[in-house]
Amino acid sequence: MGKNKLKKFRDMDTFDCVFQYPYATLVATGFPLKGKWHTDFFGNDRPIVVELGCGKGEYTVSLARRYADRNFIGIDIKGARMWTGASEATRDNLKNLAFLRTSIELLPHFFADGEIGEFWITFPDPQMKKTSKRLTSKRFLELYRQTIGDSAVVNLKTDSPFLYTYTSRLVEANGLEILADSPDLYNSGIADDILSIRTFYEQQWLDRGMTIKYLRFVLDKATPLEEVDDSDIERDNYRSFSRGQLQQPELFKENI
Repeated sequence: MGKNKLKKFRDMDTFDCVFQYPYATLVATGFPLKGKWHTDFFGNDRPIVVELGCGKGEYTVSLARRYADRNFIGIDIKGARMWTGASEATRDNLKNLAFLRTSIELLPHFFADGEIGEFWITFPDPQMKKTSKRLTSKRFLELYRQTIGDSAVVNLKTDSPFLYTYTSRLVEANGLEILADSPDLYNSGIADDILSIRTFYEQQWLDRGMTIKYLRFVLDKATPLEEVDDSDIERDNYRSFSRGQLQQPELFKENI
């Protein structure tokens, strides 16, 4: 492990806005802020907005800067990536922002029923072969339900035609309310101040001619959810690339 990464991990231990709980500790002692995020960390009763798979935290930080009347929490398993947003939040003393290093599958261990009011899912792995690992699958929506009140808003921004089509189908099949829907966000006329936030990762897709898809819907507590068949949905014919490095660019050209 490089010295720079080790330094980031040491820094993360000193940031007041960062919470890192190994699974063994979580099971043994529980998470002390579960059900107490408003009172014991943020010190207010403003809505909590969670970004799932926040990466470097660019979107989470940008949202927190724009909306002082809300509380934001970025969640990711990669501490070295999260360091970027956490260090910026610490440097600028952003009091309405926190970062949680954990697996998204453990979300109900960190939040009580009714604590989360909105979710952002920005450019996740579409998991074309593994339905249960998609962050918009029935399995994950059921997990999110354990942390919301009567309902919560879910926002999906993605470059993936497959994930967008799959999620749209699942939402429609289950009769969930759609608040906004666009297969080409930046040519739709709905890209407001929030939606126009562009991370470094998103900008790379745009620079290569990809369209960004956006879906905003209401996840309620009561509607029974059913998974949908995705066998007829065309798979993306390009691969996700690491930050700064495109994988198999010859495949990407087919999507420009």
